[in-house]
Amino acid sequence: MVKTASTMLQLGTKAPEFSLPGVDGSLVSQADYADSKGLLVVFMCNHCPFIKHLRAELAAFGNEYQGKGLGVVGISSNDVANYPDDSPEKMAVEAAEAGYSFPYLYDESQDVAKAYKAACTPDFFLFDGDMTLVYRGQFDDSRPGNGIPVTGADLRAACDRVLAGEPVPVEQKPSIGCNIKWIAAPEYFTGEPAVV
Repeated sequence: MVKTASTMLQLGTKAPEFSLPGVDGSLVSQADYADSKGLLVVFMCNHCPFIKHLRAELAAFGNEYQGKGLGVVGISSNDVANYPDDSPEKMAVEAAEAGYSFPYLYDESQDVAKAYKAACTPDFFLFDGDMTLVYRGQFDDSRPGNGIPVTGADLRAACDRVLAGEPVPVEQKPSIGCNIKWIAAPEYFTGEPAVV
């Protein structure tokens, strides 16, 4: 299992716009969250062992924080020709089975992943109410096989600060996961495995 780290997009970046189809047939855009207290964008997929590892806690997290006024969306940008387990049809099954209450969107062109400089699954991008990037880091210290419980502690702490209108500390640990399965990898993606 090759581990890839987040590119750690520069804090202060404005949320790149997106308009993508959801597994329920709806079209979801960044503008839909203009009145939210913040927006969490999660690049994810169905088959990645890192996503499977935190799947239940991610579903619980989504339910909890949407209830607090945070916008949450999941986006799959994987190449489905070579990774059919990540197809939109299977995304719909996964969303239902996992209990994801947040929109699960399909980025067929991979343009949205490139705009966010996403690199791995999961890759988390938290924006405040002004759609300014304040956190791009890990869910928590848990990884498949390391024995640390999945709690979402790091992401929860950042989201709690956003919801309270407080600044998020700039020292952040990058998310680690499988690399996004690119059709043609963007220039920023080196393909170098993460050092963990």
